[in-house]
Amino acid sequence: MKLEFGFGTGIQTVEVPDQNVVGVLHANEVECELTGEAEVRRALSAPIGAPLLKDVVKPGEKIAIVTSDITRPMPTYVVLPPLLDTLYEAGVRKEDITLVFALGSHRKHKPEEMKKLAGERAFSEITCVDSDPSDCVHMGTTSHGTPVDITRVVAEADRRICLGNIEYHYFAGYSGGAKAIMPGVSTRDAIQANHSQMVKPEACAGRLDGNPLREDIEEAGKIVGIDYIVNVVLDEHKKVIMAAAGDAVKAHREACRFLDRIYRKEIPQRADIVLVSQGGAPKDLNLYQTQKALDNAKHAVKKGGIVILIGSCKEGLGERVFEEWMTKSPTASSMIERIQKDFQLGGHKAAAIAMVLENADIYLVSDLEDEFVRGIFLEPKPSAQKALDDAFAKLGKDATVLAMPYGGSTLPCVTE
Repeated sequence: MKLEFGFGTGIQTVEVPDQNVVGVLHANEVECELTGEAEVRRALSAPIGAPLLKDVVKPGEKIAIVTSDITRPMPTYVVLPPLLDTLYEAGVRKEDITLVFALGSHRKHKPEEMKKLAGERAFSEITCVDSDPSDCVHMGTTSHGTPVDITRVVAEADRRICLGNIEYHYFAGYSGGAKAIMPGVSTRDAIQANHSQMVKPEACAGRLDGNPLREDIEEAGKIVGIDYIVNVVLDEHKKVIMAAAGDAVKAHREACRFLDRIYRKEIPQRADIVLVSQGGAPKDLNLYQTQKALDNAKHAVKKGGIVILIGSCKEGLGERVFEEWMTKSPTASSMIERIQKDFQLGGHKAAAIAMVLENADIYLVSDLEDEFVRGIFLEPKPSAQKALDDAFAKLGKDATVLAMPYGGSTLPCVTE
């Protein structure tokens, strides 16, 4: 069987003997009457748990639209035209609308990147800015003790509209919803306080109810005040196949249920070898982002097995603290011990990788230097095919193989 995995803007091809393949996790087929911009317009005309947007906003109000940064596949350029049309019809002026890219703990954008994300029309019509963690307003504290410190342009707006795409998140349960606010436009200290709850077992992919971290995110959203969300679900080719608009929680949950219909994948048992990719650019720009695919793959690999992680990582590790933990820690297990005593944002992803290494080897197919990869406790491989050949050599020719070409999106669940 020939399998293809996104790798940067190209692909990695692997030949796997048919008898070894126990599954290739692609999205389930779902009927979609509308896609793209037309589906966004439909969602705005049929909001969930909220009135029509034109009945929420008023002329003269300052509107902050919060959307994802370049590390996310969120097609802001698809959502903005119908959203802007709706706002203009309600009498909102172009000069009163600011599009805020939620950086979280990520790097700032270049102007051409903002233009690509927003789309030419929006970039020319409204103000587009990055969130600024150095200029925030303290709006309160959650019951978990998380400070709600929000970038000024969002905090001081009259109305806040949050955009996002829905996918599984390894400790927030799902992306989207109030996540645009926390961690999206929050300070590093606030993000650190929120993310420190990732060590709790209830903070895991695909879980919302009883997930302390998601509850903290949504409490922060309530403190700030989210007037509307527009969340979308994407297919494997990053096309909008479902949109949900309206209440920050109710519309979000509807989109999460739709995601489950497509990407929650039942598997009969774990495999010896899991081949996994983020699906290529932009989601494999760095190891910080590529780790998301690894974290879903951990649910599918047997103890003592091998995860073959395929991702360009052409921008390196992608985050300063993550890099410090990965490159300066004496052992992988020391990162797990450290996170329990000294939670640090960035270090949390290093610890998450270390948790996978407790149960499986990780072969990394990337653009990183071999010596560097070995220094961060992973085994470098020049190609996905060579990685698979080496995995068979180690585990035997009868080793079972599971493939996850869009690992950040597909969540394997072993059938009880």
